[in-house]
Amino acid sequence: MKIRESELPGIGQKFEIITRNDEKLVVVIHDDGRRELYHFDQEHEDVISSITINDQESRQLASIIGGMVYKPQALETIEMSLGDLVIEWFKVEPGSKAINQTIGSIDIRSNYNVTVIAHSKKGKKQLNNPGPDSIIETGDTLVISGERKDIRNLTRELLTDERSD
Repeated sequence: MKIRESELPGIGQKFEIITRNDEKLVVVIHDDGRRELYHFDQEHEDVISSITINDQESRQLASIIGGMVYKPQALETIEMSLGDLVIEWFKVEPGSKAINQTIGSIDIRSNYNVTVIAHSKKGKKQLNNPGPDSIIETGDTLVISGERKDIRNLTRELLTDERSD
């Protein structure tokens, strides 16, 4: 995640946040305690939604997002029910090495000991058990199964932007 902070004289502070999935969020903290949040389109030019919350609401929201109220348990549940086998849904990040390559050319099964069990492209039909000719593109969601360490190697080496954190 990339964060750029700037001062807004007479208003407060502005934070521009670009997520790992190349989504943009701007948070403006006013000197009077108000917070304005702006979510931008894919080109980062137009605001597609915004909200204004007060100081107390922002602190409650921060505790929810930070996991102080609820910690997701889904992944641990899957691991318990399937032993060492893990199933993960992973969105291909912009700038990853796998973009424009086929599942077969990467040879995911042999090289990473991971199986792609479904491949979903934005706005298109989901492919269950995709073939070797299935092309991986930015924003695709891959449903992959394997042991945690093997999935971690695959996602770190091929599905995430190596320039990001």
